[in-house]
Amino acid sequence: MIPGPVEFDPEVMRALGAKTASHVAPEFITVFGRALKRLREVCLAPSAQPFVVSGSGTLAMELAVANLVEPGERALVVNTGYFSDRMALLLTRYGAEVTQVRCAPGEAPDVAAVESALAGGRFKVMTVTHVDTSTGVLAPVEPLVRAAGRHGVLSVVDGVCATAGETFHQDAWGADVYLTASQKAIGVPPGLALLTVSPRAMAAWRARKTPVRSLYADLGEWLPIMEAYEAGRPSYFATPAVNLVCALDVSLGQILREGMEARFTRHRRMAKAFRAAWRALGLKTLPVSESVTAHTLSALYYPEGVDAGVIARVREQGVVLAGGLHPELKTRYFRVGHMNVVGPGDVLASVGAVERALVAAGHRSEPGVAVAAAQAELLRAG
Repeated sequence: MIPGPVEFDPEVMRALGAKTASHVAPEFITVFGRALKRLREVCLAPSAQPFVVSGSGTLAMELAVANLVEPGERALVVNTGYFSDRMALLLTRYGAEVTQVRCAPGEAPDVAAVESALAGGRFKVMTVTHVDTSTGVLAPVEPLVRAAGRHGVLSVVDGVCATAGETFHQDAWGADVYLTASQKAIGVPPGLALLTVSPRAMAAWRARKTPVRSLYADLGEWLPIMEAYEAGRPSYFATPAVNLVCALDVSLGQILREGMEARFTRHRRMAKAFRAAWRALGLKTLPVSESVTAHTLSALYYPEGVDAGVIARVREQGVVLAGGLHPELKTRYFRVGHMNVVGPGDVLASVGAVERALVAAGHRSEPGVAVAAAQAELLRAG
């Protein structure tokens, strides 16, 4: 129950463990092409160009930055935590002049403050982390993306801890790049960087005055490959992660069979059950309000008198949690992932393990109160 890698469906794992085909075999070309089409559907981005590249979520971030920003151009980072800091670092490495709209850990920057910065900044791009894995903060992505559009600024949304779990409508909202990785709510083991890029962002890339500095991150190398596979033709730049792409195709198919709105609703329902349990235990969340709290993970302060040893106590009961990540707070909180295939049974098992571990660590609560609260919420939502 960490915020990635998550639990994976057995059918996805069977695809990962199947005999590896040639990357130019007709059967693989069909699978890859179908996965690209499905990625558009999952991101609700029918007009976008999808990219599936071997690498981590950080590579997905770098693909966006490397192709949209040239040295000396200005970028605005809406900063909600650790991975917003990483985006700022990437932009700086590629020569951008970076301005950040910051807030305290657990908060999200005010949309009006971001719009004010956009109005006076002459920015090329604005970046925002949909859900920051370090803090569990859910940014107000829709109004931020729409604000960027009003000011003619390209919007790049980091959806690594959000895609296929948090509500997102790329085309309808006007987001230019939605990037993610395979190992979270997309439901595939680590190793794939995924992007859907709008026609406006592709036009901006084509209008570059300087070459992309990284060969591997250059969309110019990858675009012919993506176009060829989607058209059913073999092509080559670098060998794809064949089995991971096959697993991706299976998982995207499962996601679409569930339906995007149904999937978003399920993630909200599981999150509400977890939150009811945390309230019953008297645990304080790192996000400062419900409106900025993610549905894909919980970030929770340790109660007084309890430290990180509680994570080991939970693990002894068969549930794996994550410690803190934000550098200012990492020893003060822990994280519980709840995305992809998580259902009511996972909620109750995890909550029970946390409750028992906290009691063993000296935290005082009424026996069974957290499980009862989660169960009541699940029954109400169901």
